[in-house]
Amino acid sequence: MDGDRTGGCRMTGLASSAAVSVLGAVPAGAWDLLTEPWQFAFMQRALLVTVVASVVCALLSCWLVLIGWSLMGDAVAHAVLPGVVLSYLVGAPFAIGAFLFGVGAVALIGAVRETTRLKEDTAIGVVFTTVFAVGIVLVSVTPSQVDLSHVLFGNVLGVSDADVLQVLVLAALATAVLLLLRRDITLYAFDRVHGHVIGLPVRRTGALLLGLLAVTVVVALQAVGVVLAVAMLITPGATAFLLTDRIQRMLLVAPAVAVGAAVVGTWGSYVLDVGSAGLVVVCQGLAFAVAWAVARRRDHRAAWAGRRADGGTGGP
Repeated sequence: MDGDRTGGCRMTGLASSAAVSVLGAVPAGAWDLLTEPWQFAFMQRALLVTVVASVVCALLSCWLVLIGWSLMGDAVAHAVLPGVVLSYLVGAPFAIGAFLFGVGAVALIGAVRETTRLKEDTAIGVVFTTVFAVGIVLVSVTPSQVDLSHVLFGNVLGVSDADVLQVLVLAALATAVLLLLRRDITLYAFDRVHGHVIGLPVRRTGALLLGLLAVTVVVALQAVGVVLAVAMLITPGATAFLLTDRIQRMLLVAPAVAVGAAVVGTWGSYVLDVGSAGLVVVCQGLAFAVAWAVARRRDHRAAWAGRRADGGTGGP
């Protein structure tokens, strides 16, 4: 027993020495630079909100990319602006106004598409630009009440504890529904006809997904604002789509990319003294560029291997 304890103590001592050696290898200035931002409460709140928003947006983005609803995400993200402004004016939580206008925009797009000969992309373009313009007008006539830059580009460094709680609740709700119904949503994305045949409520699933899109946009508003919310709803899923062809892996890769971009972007915004929302989205874009390069290299190697195989078997 004493020998075991002595051996355990030695192993613990070696592990501690190794940890000290690793930390000692990092220059003190660099270590301070890495940890300094997280010593402030406002940076901790900003990181929490950005990471949570990134995860739920990344999960939803996987299905938006597969279904082809990227433009729909753009429309909902812009259409919530009037709801945000009106909520500020009446003193109501902005999430209520944003959600109502997001759902209203989706319903209006559907009505225009079903009652005219216009295609869906045209209906989306007309509705979301008009509703967004209404929001701009409302902001312009109430400059003392609403800061346009905060609405458009977010103000994650200024979020309150109440804002954090709101983001956590809405994100938890959206994430839970997405994960619980992931099989139905995936079937809806790939084959709605087959889903209808086996009893999937196709229309209800589509409506639910659009409602979750509105909720997710509300969550993203706190982190990156109206304009950049669409990036969080598209880029992580597109990045994961380039790296894997399985939805299960996409649902792991997309949040991982989004969280990495959130951490690096939030940290970089403090160090470089730039806007956190823009830098987070830039980091997501860089991750997409890397995935694109990796996918192209993989495809070229696969094509080259295929040509070699054809040549080796006497093919054309």
